[in-house]
Amino acid sequence: MRQLGICEADLEEMFARSSGPGGQNVNKVSTAVTLRHKPSGISLTVQDSRSQATNRKLARERLLEAIENAQEKRRAAEIAQREKARRRKSPRPAALKAKILEGKRKRGELKRQRARIEI
Repeated sequence: MRQLGICEADLEEMFARSSGPGGQNVNKVSTAVTLRHKPSGISLTVQDSRSQATNRKLARERLLEAIENAQEKRRAAEIAQREKARRRKSPRPAALKAKILEGKRKRGELKRQRARIEI
């Protein structure tokens, strides 16, 4: 958690009754754990086990993975944005520019040939 810069004060933990298999235990004990990271707003609920302690551990592990994935996605988006700006600003190579202009000239000549013939 320290590697990602997350402290316990940033986490909000809530408990609720779970559903599904588990018999009387899940019906009477609040074993489902909802963990929310306040700064990022990422929230998830774990109710895999009949044990609240196990669910708390799993919730923390999954939350760390989710935060790590979100940070990686944000970094990738920033890099993509910088690359896009760099490509937009760089000038076209002379050969490519000449090829584009030649294509435009051919297209213009084709359109001029379609004009009405005056008699």
